[in-house]
Amino acid sequence: MHVILNTLIEVVLIALNLYWYVILASVIVSWLVAFGVINTYNATVRTILDVIYRLTEPALRPLRRVLPDFGAVDLSPIALWLILYFIIRVLEQVRFSL
Repeated sequence: MHVILNTLIEVVLIALNLYWYVILASVIVSWLVAFGVINTYNATVRTILDVIYRLTEPALRPLRRVLPDFGAVDLSPIALWLILYFIIRVLEQVRFSL
């Protein structure tokens, strides 16, 4: 039973770590779009932006409603990173205690 639970926790940890990098990509891409570095009229770029948006927006939208508005600065990715960090640390502690 411990082997199955340990494997399941490991898979969840990998998924959460990958999601952390997707959020990082979202932040970087949003900066590149804001500074006009990326051509958003390109179909490939638009597809990549859409995928990143669809992956991150469901988690970021509720945080944006809760966090105060700081104008052009969006703190929701930082808040989500902190939440993911704590979830990852708790899961690692559970995994090591098995």
